[in-house]
Amino acid sequence: MSVKTVQFFGNKVVLLDQRQLPFKEVYLEYSGVNELARAIDDMVVRGAPAIGVTAACALALGAAGLNSKDYSDFAARFEKLGALLAGTRPTAVNLFWAIKRMTRIVEQAEGKDPESIKSLLKQEAIRILEEDIEINRGIGRAGQAFITDGATILTHCNAGALACAGYGTALGVIRAAGELGKTIQIMATETRPRMQGARLTCWEMVKEGFPVTLICDTMVGYVMKTGRVDLVLVGADRIAANGDLANKIGTYQLALLAQAHGVPFYVAAPLSTIDMETNCGEDIPIEHRAEEEVTHIGGQRMAAEGVGVLNPAFDVTPHKYISAIFTERGAVKPPIDQGLNRLFPRP
Repeated sequence: MSVKTVQFFGNKVVLLDQRQLPFKEVYLEYSGVNELARAIDDMVVRGAPAIGVTAACALALGAAGLNSKDYSDFAARFEKLGALLAGTRPTAVNLFWAIKRMTRIVEQAEGKDPESIKSLLKQEAIRILEEDIEINRGIGRAGQAFITDGATILTHCNAGALACAGYGTALGVIRAAGELGKTIQIMATETRPRMQGARLTCWEMVKEGFPVTLICDTMVGYVMKTGRVDLVLVGADRIAANGDLANKIGTYQLALLAQAHGVPFYVAAPLSTIDMETNCGEDIPIEHRAEEEVTHIGGQRMAAEGVGVLNPAFDVTPHKYISAIFTERGAVKPPIDQGLNRLFPRP
């Protein structure tokens, strides 16, 4: 896909404003880490891998503006930049992975002058951005082997190029299958309350010529019962050490319905989304967002004044419902926890 979600040019970061899709394709320029933190929080950019890439670029940009004369002062100020970004989106672990990776560059450069460290940080941010696309292609290669010609794939939210630096995770699997000549039908949930499926996934698939059908979130049981779905394929915001999956709210009920109807439930995610320091799904922090996301659509109130609102942005799917996880190192099959331990052996 030619659209660039995150770009890093010298002293600015450019983001595709996903809040305005599919109506307008608008790119916004950022020159400061505070602005980029707000962009992450406001969901100008979203999707766990894209958030991680943006955070890395934000840290490189923020570090470039630090006026430190020695290493100790630079390291202390850089730590505050990381803390600022860490406070934006608590569920997506790629954010914290990127902060740790950039912080490691600073730690390994102990004693060096700040200007040389700034250069190292910029190089690392660009490396993270470029790696993301290649990682997604690896995920695509691993997952496409599970996609049969003529399959209808149900996907939820957006795990495409818009959720990454490019290519995509779940939609990357679809792209990889398409590149091999497989005929695929996509069924996308609207994904309330922010409509990422309707606004973003459908936009990506239509833009690339994939046949896609939009359904309401409440239609999933119907399409499975009537045999219209061959498999479910979703992305991930965090995967715990035992394989429990945190993803966009509504993923859990898709997994339950898939099991009830004998439909495979697959997950596509980079290794950076796997959090071996979090034992199980119950330990994953769940972000809750503003009431207006639920009470309003397109700025228009749809619910009565004074109504109470619950708006968790994610839910957790137990690993027992997952048929396989596609990573850049191949597919992890059940028992998922044992497969993850082979990828990340613990001492």
